[in-house]
Amino acid sequence: MDPFRIIPVAAMLALGACVLAGRQEPLPTGAQDFAEYCSACHGATGKGDGPLAPTLARRPADLTGLSARHGGTFPTTQVMAKIWGYTGGKGGSAVMPNFGPLLDSETVPYDGGDGIMTPTPLRLVQIAEHLKTLQPGT
Repeated sequence: MDPFRIIPVAAMLALGACVLAGRQEPLPTGAQDFAEYCSACHGATGKGDGPLAPTLARRPADLTGLSARHGGTFPTTQVMAKIWGYTGGKGGSAVMPNFGPLLDSETVPYDGGDGIMTPTPLRLVQIAEHLKTLQPGT
């Protein structure tokens, strides 16, 4: 076989291998992360009725009422802080685990409701946005 035909074919194969090796798995959506990390306790629809809920010392929050409990405004920053693990209850007695390390991802500018664009992990933003869809009337 002509060596001048082999070189371009080899170059294309090498380039293809580099592209495939550098390819990353797509990030899960907020709904997928919710199903993976939250629904066991909070339930598939966020009502606090997941299969693990009866085994917990304290019933998981009904996430569908977050906006209603905050005067009709979704408390985005508070919700993200709770998920990430910044809020831990008195003496660290919170039942909900810290999900920050599991949701670590590239950051995106995001306004959590205070008017300030803050670098925020994309997966955390996606879960917060998914939780907004669980509020009645949205």
